[in-house]
Amino acid sequence: MAVHELAAFTNRAPELSRADPYEGIADGRPAGQSIARKGTPRLAPNRTSQCDFFVADILDAAPKGDMASMEHPLFALKAGDSRVRTYERNGCTVTVKPGHDGCATIHDKDLWIYCISQMIEARNAGQEVSRVVRFKAYDFLRATNRDTSGRAYIRMGEMLARLTGTRIETNIETAGRRERGFFGLVDSAKVVEHDRSNRMVAVEVTLPDWLFRSVEAMHVLTLNRDYFRLRKPLERRIYELARKHCGTQPNWRISLAVLHHKSGSASPLRNFREDVRALVESGHLPDYLMSYDPARDMVTFYAYGPKGRVAEAKDMLAGRPHAPVIAHEKAHARKARKRRACS
Repeated sequence: MAVHELAAFTNRAPELSRADPYEGIADGRPAGQSIARKGTPRLAPNRTSQCDFFVADILDAAPKGDMASMEHPLFALKAGDSRVRTYERNGCTVTVKPGHDGCATIHDKDLWIYCISQMIEARNAGQEVSRVVRFKAYDFLRATNRDTSGRAYIRMGEMLARLTGTRIETNIETAGRRERGFFGLVDSAKVVEHDRSNRMVAVEVTLPDWLFRSVEAMHVLTLNRDYFRLRKPLERRIYELARKHCGTQPNWRISLAVLHHKSGSASPLRNFREDVRALVESGHLPDYLMSYDPARDMVTFYAYGPKGRVAEAKDMLAGRPHAPVIAHEKAHARKARKRRACS
């Protein structure tokens, strides 16, 4: 199925599902061919012998993000964004060119996260991986906290169209190599199976070589599973930046102007400031608490745990603002809910 047809395939008349092409094959003979001797052992086909693609089937893989895209705003924060966006910082330049369906959004990036997570888990288990990844659509929807309705499969087709249509030009260094590259966020995508209701069952995507090199070099970070629960694109982007720069350190401080630039937000700085202040008050960000210093126009991220609390206490003694009490309460409530769920 061609990429441009993916978004509309569920509206087509249902087709008969294809039979397993291996069904009826025994001992290397095509279906229907007589077997010379009765009692010959019938071997199931070896569906894992191919090394040209990697089958993603690890249901509990921890979410992983590549550090390069966490640092640079490759994905749009607004649906339907059709601007050519250019980002420059510290010698790195990224130009994002939209396709016919607009730029891929940070919610579309879930596909990258899912594939990276699967590849890292497989590598840790000693399996061979490749940049061609085949997976079940249902598994992807469940792993990324999406609904599994018929509409969800249509949206997934639209997502694949945006990912294959968006083009990137960049000189970002990956795996110790800096080169000027031109690539799609996904080189190609196709539905390899569909069920009787014409829903996609299996999807095959070819990730860009640039991204695959990052995975091979293990330039990845584990994300909190609650990342997929963040509804607003800006919240997801700010979490990425905090995870990349703060990591497991006690805290990370950044000026609002630089955070605005690194986020890739198209909003004016004054609107961005209000959005950040709302996020500070909400306490929604996984793994981190935030404080905003209006006098210095700076944002500080504090890691959950004792080290983060000590860093916050030191800032308070130094006369800096701290994370709101309500944010602390919400973080404590989330931890309590998780402990109850695990008990």
